[in-house]
Amino acid sequence: MDINDLKSYFESIFNTSSANPYFSPGRINLIGEHTDYNGGFVLPCAITFGTFGLIRKRQDKKIRLYSLNFKEVGLIQLDLLHLEYNKNHSWANYVKGMIKYMSYKNLNINLGFDILVYGNIPNGAGLSSSASLEMLIGTMLKEEFSLNVDKKTVALTGKRVENEYIGVNSGIMDQFAVAFGKKNSAIMLDCNTLYYEYVDMDLKDNIIVIMNTNKRRELADSKYNERKSQCEKALLKLQSVIKINNLCDLTLEEFNKYKYVIKNPIEEKRALHAISENERTKKATELLKGNDLKSFGVLMNQSHLSLRDNYEVTGKELDILAESSWNQRGCLGARMTGAGFGGCAIAIVSKKDLDDFVENVSNHYKKVIGYDASFYVASIGEGSTKIN
Repeated sequence: MDINDLKSYFESIFNTSSANPYFSPGRINLIGEHTDYNGGFVLPCAITFGTFGLIRKRQDKKIRLYSLNFKEVGLIQLDLLHLEYNKNHSWANYVKGMIKYMSYKNLNINLGFDILVYGNIPNGAGLSSSASLEMLIGTMLKEEFSLNVDKKTVALTGKRVENEYIGVNSGIMDQFAVAFGKKNSAIMLDCNTLYYEYVDMDLKDNIIVIMNTNKRRELADSKYNERKSQCEKALLKLQSVIKINNLCDLTLEEFNKYKYVIKNPIEEKRALHAISENERTKKATELLKGNDLKSFGVLMNQSHLSLRDNYEVTGKELDILAESSWNQRGCLGARMTGAGFGGCAIAIVSKKDLDDFVENVSNHYKKVIGYDASFYVASIGEGSTKIN
């Protein structure tokens, strides 16, 4: 579906053709999983799959929202003065949260608007469709109402929506990667300080393959919050013997010295993953800068093993995709990406071996799991923006 198609839908739904188009990407995380809310480093990039939106300002306070991905929900109507969470509003709660929190300090948002949304991110794939939507709305509001806010503020507002409005205790990575995406570049982000730098992604004769388990992720939010809580308990115990603000302030050597205070084996495993993953991410960034994709791929594999064994967020479907990928010719590395419990894995694969890779992994997955996985070739794209 292209912009002209969306303009036609907008005209039929809202009875007007004067709307401004925007795009907001999804994201993959190359390495650095579940480190963001533990004050560590991540290495995500924006992808060319994402969320399109059309917006038209109104002359009253009414807001009308429609998603082509959730046609069964229908047209959602509200106004600027009533932006409370409503479970019946489904996807629109992410929109309402962004409007609510961006309106607090921006009196410029004084009129309503009509918004049409369409996303081509596979639903429930763990490629940050919610952050993509949040940053889409934030970018729309910034541009349409000439708000004096920067991308970091918009990203932090999206995190606030997830944490306070939706109730998911996520970190900043998703919103930051979506807002700050740059073509053919990964983003090395320190989630503690929000210092970041772009790292060129020279894949040479390789490509990134996204592998969707097509497994539903109903329990992901509760398990995510559980893992975060376990890390917080481990941190509290470690703080009794060493002065740190986050788990990822520790090196692996320091953790091994002080881990005796944790006592709870589950909490110890969760902390071990966060700290070892943080070190892998820093090392992986340097390897990427040096164009050492082979060693980078080895760290991807190690990351998945830690997510499987220490953080326990992979599950059979993601493990099958990653482990099958490791056995394929031309695969440099593979791991789950995102929160886990379903969703997607990624692999770096040589272009000449792509067809065999997809066929072999696909056949093995269906044989073991009983249904198909989906495969996409990812390009690394720009962050949220108005389409000119």
